[in-house]
Amino acid sequence: MTDRDIDRIDHSVLYTTDMDATARTYERLGFTLSPLSMHMGSDRPGGERKPMGAGNRCALFGRTYLELLGLFGDGSVDPWNIRPLIAQYEGLHGCSFGCGDAETVERRLRETGLSSSGVLPLQRDVETPDGVATARFHAVHLDRALTPEGLIHIARHLTPELIHQPRYLEHANGATNLHSVLLVVDDAELEATVARYARTLGTGPVAEGPRHILPLTVGQMEIVAASAFGEVLPGEPVPALPYFAGQAVAVKDVSTARALVEGNGFTVHELPDGFFVGAREARGAAIAFLEV
Repeated sequence: MTDRDIDRIDHSVLYTTDMDATARTYERLGFTLSPLSMHMGSDRPGGERKPMGAGNRCALFGRTYLELLGLFGDGSVDPWNIRPLIAQYEGLHGCSFGCGDAETVERRLRETGLSSSGVLPLQRDVETPDGVATARFHAVHLDRALTPEGLIHIARHLTPELIHQPRYLEHANGATNLHSVLLVVDDAELEATVARYARTLGTGPVAEGPRHILPLTVGQMEIVAASAFGEVLPGEPVPALPYFAGQAVAVKDVSTARALVEGNGFTVHELPDGFFVGAREARGAAIAFLEV
C-alpha cells in the first residue's frame, strides 16, 4: 500500500485529571515513570507555541512508550478538544504512530483525505542529567471528524535521546516495548474502521480470531467488533463506542511480571500468552503483560 512511512506505534495516550493517582497506579504496576513534563504546541503549522493545559509522565522503552497525559487548569486551554472525550470516561483516548519523515506522511494523508493539519510543531522541557533541555517533535493529526475514538496522530521525534534516557528504560515488571493497542468498535463500523487504519498506516489487516490486526515494524494496532470483545478481554466494560479498551506491553518474563503485579494488590486475569489487569484497576484502560 505504501513504502511503510509509518513504522511503529510510537506511544499510547492515557488521559487523566488526577496525574498523581494515575502515576501511583502505574508505578505499582511495575513501571518506571519519567518526571512530569508540560506541553507546548501550536494548532497550525508555523504557529506560536503555547501552553496546552497538559503534561505527561511516561513509561519509556527505547523506541515506544506509554504516555500518561494529565490535564491541568480549568479546561479553558484545550487546543485538541480532549475534555469532551474524557467527560465520557477517563482512559485511552489517543494513539501516536511513529515515522521518520513527517512531511512525507502529511502529504500522503492529505492526498487520501485523512488529514488537513499540516506538520505541527510540538515541544516540552525535560530533565536531563545535565539540566533542563527542550524535546522537539513534528506531528501530523488525523482529522478529528474521522476519528471518533480520539486523537490520532503521527509523530517524528527530532530529539529522541532526550525522551528515551537510559535511566528510565528499566522497569521492575520487565516491560520492553509497547506491543499493541486495542480498539473496540460497533459491529456496523468494523469494516470501515479497519479500512481507515489500513489507509492511515499503509499496512494490510490480518485476521487472528476476532481481532483485525494491523502489524507495524514495531507494535500493532488491533481492532475488534463489540460483539466479540468478550472473547478478547473477558469481563471488561464498554463505556462508549468506539472505545480504546486496552494496551499490551511485552515483558521479559511473564511469571516475574505477574508476581509483582499480584503482589502489589492488583487482580490478574489470565490470557493465553500472559495476563491483564482490568480497566477499573488500571485507570480506565486494561493493560496486558505478554511474553512474546
